[in-house]
Order: sequence, then structure tokens, then C-alpha cells
Amino acid sequence: MSNVAAPAFLRFEHRTDAGPVLGIGTATPRLSWQIPTADAEYTQTAYEVEITTGSAQVYTVQSPDQVLVPWPGDPLASRQSAQVRVRVRGNGEWSDWSEAATAEAGLLTSADWSARFVGPRGNSYGSPAPLLSGVAELPDGIVKARLYATAQGIYLPELNGERVGDEELAPGWTAYQQRLRYQTYDVTSLVQSGENRLEFLVGNGWYRGRLGFHGQNSLYGDRLAVLAQLEVTTADGQVHTFGSDETWMARESAVVADDLYDGQRTDLRRTPGDATAVDVLDADLSLLVAPDGPPVRITEIVPAVEITSSPTGKTLVDFGQNVVGRIRLKVRGGAAGDEIVLRHAEVLENGELGVRPLRTAKATDSYVLAGPDGVTLDSPLTFHGFRYAEVTGVSELRLDDLEAVVVGSDLRRTGWFDSSHELLNRFHENVVWGMRGNFVDVPTDCPQRDERLGWTGDIQVFSPTASFLFDTAGFLTNWLADLAAEQQKDGSVPFVIPDVLKHNGPATAAWGDAATIVPWVIYERTGDAGLLARQLPSMRAWVDKMANLAGSDLLWSGGFQFGDWLDPTAPPDNPFRAKADPDVIATAHLARSAEVVAKAAEVVGDSDLAGEYADLAARVRQSFAAEYATEGGRVLSDAATTYALALQWALLPTDAQRQRAGERLADLVRTSGFRISTGFVGTPLMADALADSGHPDLAYRLLLQTGCPSWLYAVTMGATTVWERWDSMLPDGSINPGQMTSFNHYALGAVADWMHRRVAGLAPGDPGYRTIVVRPLYSSHLTSVSAKHLTPYGEAAVSWTRADGRITLTVTVPVGARAQVAVPGADEQVEVGHGTHEWIGDDTYAATPALPVDASIRQLMDHESSWDEISAAAQETEVVTDDAELAGRLERYLDQPAAHLVEAISPRGFSPSAEALQARLETLLDNN
Repeated sequence: MSNVAAPAFLRFEHRTDAGPVLGIGTATPRLSWQIPTADAEYTQTAYEVEITTGSAQVYTVQSPDQVLVPWPGDPLASRQSAQVRVRVRGNGEWSDWSEAATAEAGLLTSADWSARFVGPRGNSYGSPAPLLSGVAELPDGIVKARLYATAQGIYLPELNGERVGDEELAPGWTAYQQRLRYQTYDVTSLVQSGENRLEFLVGNGWYRGRLGFHGQNSLYGDRLAVLAQLEVTTADGQVHTFGSDETWMARESAVVADDLYDGQRTDLRRTPGDATAVDVLDADLSLLVAPDGPPVRITEIVPAVEITSSPTGKTLVDFGQNVVGRIRLKVRGGAAGDEIVLRHAEVLENGELGVRPLRTAKATDSYVLAGPDGVTLDSPLTFHGFRYAEVTGVSELRLDDLEAVVVGSDLRRTGWFDSSHELLNRFHENVVWGMRGNFVDVPTDCPQRDERLGWTGDIQVFSPTASFLFDTAGFLTNWLADLAAEQQKDGSVPFVIPDVLKHNGPATAAWGDAATIVPWVIYERTGDAGLLARQLPSMRAWVDKMANLAGSDLLWSGGFQFGDWLDPTAPPDNPFRAKADPDVIATAHLARSAEVVAKAAEVVGDSDLAGEYADLAARVRQSFAAEYATEGGRVLSDAATTYALALQWALLPTDAQRQRAGERLADLVRTSGFRISTGFVGTPLMADALADSGHPDLAYRLLLQTGCPSWLYAVTMGATTVWERWDSMLPDGSINPGQMTSFNHYALGAVADWMHRRVAGLAPGDPGYRTIVVRPLYSSHLTSVSAKHLTPYGEAAVSWTRADGRITLTVTVPVGARAQVAVPGADEQVEVGHGTHEWIGDDTYAATPALPVDASIRQLMDHESSWDEISAAAQETEVVTDDAELAGRLERYLDQPAAHLVEAISPRGFSPSAEALQARLETLLDNN
């Protein structure tokens, strides 16, 4: 009897397809599997892979590995299908075989394509969306049929009048000049003997539609086109191929205009026009690549929750959640020629649709009715970011007439978080929704305005959070291939990928560092060393570019930088004016990325290269410390971001410097009123920097703050996604006056990674979570926390509760992994194997310590209940307007006795209100 269950969840590369994996882009796909259960002493020592491609061949490998193991058999040929089973052995018998999984290779070379791109004649941007169609005569006895397709533009395919597949916005957005994805569809159930009609509705999409904020269109070309190849296999083994060619025809559809930014306009009175000849386009088929990750699909349907009238009499619909997609609307009645218009926006302002954040994007779908018959209106050639819609042209609109169709890359959910703090839970849900809305084939910056670009800086800071919440490995592997393809010859990394901005020499810290950080994060979270090997030339090129810009002194100074983008102290109209010195940020990133390249080189087995970049990183750290840090631990510009960088990236050489820098960072948090003071660069590091420097309670107070700016402020304002700015909406309900703002922007949600790793305590140790580090940061602020993550080995979970003076910690470890666990209430750390484990220890957070006798102002601020009391009193007596003002006034007096607080904030002498506050302070101190 085997002591281990049969392997399950057999995967090929990073594909997460529920059924057969069709159109895989490599002849030797790596394999991964999970072991659902095993005896406590089980450890894998060997595995066998059975590959059937006509006959079965079994390969035995002595290895404990089960994630991304090499393909052991002969390479697959184009179109070839293989059924794969796996079984494993520990110290005893072999397990049962897994269920068979199927992998089918795509068209691996350009020679496999006999079809050609065909496009309509005379169809320019602004013309009706074309319908491109062809007819294939198919034989009897069909047993298998595949459609391989892609487009210049976006396409919706039909075969014999039935929709093919369930993909949206295909083929997606890649660096089209370098890489164009094609899709593989199983159409066996749709084909028939005799005549078969293929038809594609083609929209402008990213290829020809508007892109960026300069009002440009047709950035990749002005000709829409389709490439389609239908291959059927008959019972006798013959393969019959039919492809798009000069015999295809083009017609105009009822979609008279379509654009991703502006929306879709459909005239239902129109019938497809007369068929006209197509042009066969000369295209480089060697650019065609198979997908690495899942396609864009409809991932959810959200019903409307409320219909209201605006102050000006407009009909407004609230879907209760800021989503990305489009609206389906059922209409009845009306007359031919009646027009229905749907306008979209993320927020309301003064009771009306808040469209200013759209900038020039119209975000409007419109329909001209053909008559009174009931019809469902839909616009699949566009998408919008919205919670609200304004509907005109419909009388007696009902809630069940509308639904929001949520679209996005169909990523498998892998991470969850919950706690005893409801606002924190809603914030985490906002992070999830923000990621869903902005992972639309590329990791975008916002889904609503005239931008929606793959900004490198945003995904660089958010990739750890993203990789916990969803299986992003295939998605980001594809994006990184585009990054490498569009990286300039001198190593510069474009600000956005795919690059539609086309700057010369785009080199800016934190943004370009996506070239190094994102591959490393994927490796840490999935164990994919092959990706590191593929990306290493790109990673090196970026670090070499930075080092070249830094020069002989290894200080990257001067030139353009985004810096600590959207630091809340920067004015709304100038986000570049952050407090943190951009030179400090740039040099810090050079040190960090050089270190990452060194580690990556070590992983792929190049020790010489690893030594070269480790030495570079060490020398940059020396230069940083000499130029930007004092012996006393101050860092140039005295900003929270620069301290966080210096602490987390080991840029300060001595213990004394690190201790003083940590103390200064803590004081900056105190004197900001425990509000966040960092932008895109500093925000992901703040909580770790505070906790690691001995101030975990301050990290919690920063995390749970509800005043503006803070993570939870937006939640108190009704946000259902993370905002671009800390104050995208001001406390009075008006939209931030800056020219650029979004209410769905994931970057500032990067702190969720800290919530997973440190608050819950579920952190990766060895790559792919082969070792899990469980070291929760317990706090009096929370009584329970739980997190769950579907690691490559299976489900890992951590939960802790505080009750009755005890902390209970529960840890679940998947088979194949181990966990290093800090036992609650003790200094002990234990290592455990797979299974569920529990520990109970004393809760040292249950009792609130008293405010020390003769406390300093700093100690008073750290004593949360006392600080809250004196802050409330200061506001009641009108000495200050809020707690942040009080904290700011105390910046120079933190070491003074708490009894001198009122004197410190009222330097001109005691006013009557100050005297009242002094009396309240004395009472507070006496009671403590």
C-alpha cells in the first residue's frame, strides 16, 4: 500500500488551462504536479513520467523535484499531442498514476503556416469594423479540428454562425513589431462535412486604436487583418488545411466605430454590406508566438444595484463596485432610429458622472435601434473602467435590464487574506479588484482614461503582491518577453511595455528596474530558474546602463527621474516634486538591481558573473553611504522613502547607522500623525522598514490609519479599488484637482504583500515556497488573521488568533514543502514538514502597557490610547484642526517631557484654549 496519494494538478509550463493545453509554444514543456496527501514521513525520492504519443514511454528520474521539471521525452512536433501521467515514490512503493493530462504543441515554426494575413481594402481608422470571412469545403469523417488565428487588431471569430472560444480582446496586446500571439481553438464540435464558413469581426484594439495620452492612433499600422488556419484530421489520419487567402471576402459590420478609449457605436439598422475582395498582406510570420498565460475572458457578471436621477435629471446606474469591462443592456420597444447612449465613470462628483479623470477618453457606447423588438446591447470591441453609468434613450429602465460584464486576464486566484479588522479586509479586497481591472493582457496603470499603459514602475513594486493573489507566472513571463524585445540597444528600459511612448534612452530608476526585479520575484514565488536564464541578458543590460550613467563614482545623479512618484506632499499639479531626492533613489536602485543580477547569475550557474555584479553592488553601497548618509544615520533629503530604501537594501554599513536611521524613520512616521508620506517607490518598503528596525507597532498604526493620506482613507470614502493618489478624492467628495488621477490603480496596494508575509506570516523561503517562513507580527490591533496561498506545491495556510491571554497559531504545509515556524510566545523556531500543525503560546499583547512615569512626548505618541485622548482634546479646544497638525508641531520636541507638550505646540504663550488643553494633559498624565 503506497503512503502517498497519486499526483494531481499536472501542469505544463505556467499554463493553467482546465482541460487539454492546446497550442503550447515549446516542444519540451516543463512539468509540475502536486501531491494531495502523504504520510508524515513521506519525502519524494523519484518520479516517473509516462508520455503517450501513439505508444507509451515511461521515464524514471531519481529526484525530489516536482515543480518545473524538464520534459524527459522526445521533443513534440508542431501539432503533436501527448498524454502525460506521473507517479512518485518516497521511501516505499510507487504511488498510483495521476490522471492523464494532455499537451498539444502549437505551430512551432513559421513554415507551419500556409495561411496569409488578409485585410479589407479602404478601411481606415474611423471606418466601420470589418467582417472578414472565408469558406472551407471539408471532407467526411472529421475526428479533430483546430483553428489557429490571430489578427492585426482584435477579433471575434465565428464558425458556421457559432462563436469560437470564449476569449475577449484576442489576440491581446504584445510588442507587435517583435511578437504577435496567436490562439489555438478546438473547433471539432463546430465543423461539418461540406461547406464551413469562418467569419471574423475585427476591431481596432491596441493595434490601430488610440493609445497613450497624445491622441495618437494607428501606432502599429493602419491595416486591420486576420490570419486564420483551419486544420481538420479525418478518421484515416489525413490532415486537411484551409487558410485565409485571396479568396476571402470583406464586408462592413453594424459596428460603425470602435475604440478602446472612446467606446463602441453600433447601428443595428445596418446589415453587412456587399462583399468585396481582400488584400493579402505581406507579414513576417516568424513573429508569431504561442501564449504563455491565460487569455482575457469574461470573469464575472456584476448586477446593477441602484438606479437614481442626478441633480440635472440624468439617469445614473450604480453597480456597487468599480469594475473593468462593459455593460450589457436589455431593451424593449422603441423605434427604428432611436439612440441609446451609455457613458461610464468611476465616481460621481456633485451627484453627476465624474468624467474629468477620463481626460480625452469618451468611454461611451451608443446604439441605434432597428425597431421595437427586444434586444440585448453589447460592445465587445471595447472596455471601460467604471462603477457608474449614465443611460440615455431608455424609458422605464429596470435594474435587471443591466449587468456589468467584467473582463480581464483569466488568472487563477491563488491568495487570500482575512482579519478581525473589517476596513483592512475591504482594503485587501480593493487590492484584488484593482489587480483584476488592470491585468488586462498587460499590467496597466489604469483602466479608464486615455492611457492604460504597461508602466514598468507600477508592476515592479506590485509584482510580489500580484504573485501571491493570482497565478501571474505565465502572464508576466509574456510581458517580460516584450520588455526584453523592446529594451533599447544601450540597455535602456522603456517607461511602458509595450512601448508606445518611444522615448530615446528611457532610463529612470524603479521603472527600468522592472527588468531585474520582476523576473526575480517570479523566480522567488515559482522557482522558475529557466525564466532567469532567459531574462538574464536583459537584466544585465539594464544594470550596465545604470552603471554607465552613474560613472566612475557609481552615483547615479542628474537627468530625468520619476522619483518617488505621487508622494502625498507633492502638489497635485506637479507629482515630480517629491520630498525624496531622486539621486538617492536612483543610486539605491543601482545597488539593489546589481545585487539581484548577482543572485540570478548564481542561480543559473555563472559564478564569475555573479561575483562581478556582487562586487558592483558592494561598491555602489559604499558610494551611497559615503555620499548620501551621515555617520549618525541621517540620509540625504530626510525623507521616509530614502530611509526605507537605505534600511531595506542594506545601504548603511554600520549597526549604529542602521539603528539611528530606523529611529529617524520612526520619528518621521510619528510627526506625520501616523499617516503615509511616501509615493510609489517608498510605499512598498515602509512597513518592512519599520518592523525590521524595531518599530512593528508603528507599522501597524501606519497600516490602520484612516486619516488622509493613508491606505484606509480611501476605504472610508467608499472606495472599492485602490486609488492612484492617496487623495484621488478629497474629504469633501471632490475629485483631486490634479490633471492625472485614477480610482483604479494598483501600485499603492503593494503593501498587501507585507500583510501576507508579515501580518499573517506566510512568506516564501526557498524559491517556489519549497520552504515557507512563518513568522507573524502579532499586534494588539488585531485579534485574528489568516492567509492562504496556492503555492506550486499545493495549499499553504497560516492563521493566528488572540483570545483569553493566549495566541493560537495554525500552519498548513503542502506535501513537498517544509516550514520554518516562529513559535508564539517563545524564542523557539521549529521546522516542520507537510500537514497541519498548531502551537499555543502566551499573548504578550493582551495587556496595554501603562504610559511611563515622566514620559517623553515621543513615548506619549507611542502610547496610542493616550495620544488619541490628547489629540481629541487638542481638536476640541481648537488648538489644532486635526491630529496630523498636532503631530507636525511636535517634530522638534519629541525628547521633551510629555508635560511640556502644550508649551511646545503653543510657542507664543498660553491662550485660553491652550490653558484648557494643558489642564486636560495634566489630568491624563496624572491618571497614568
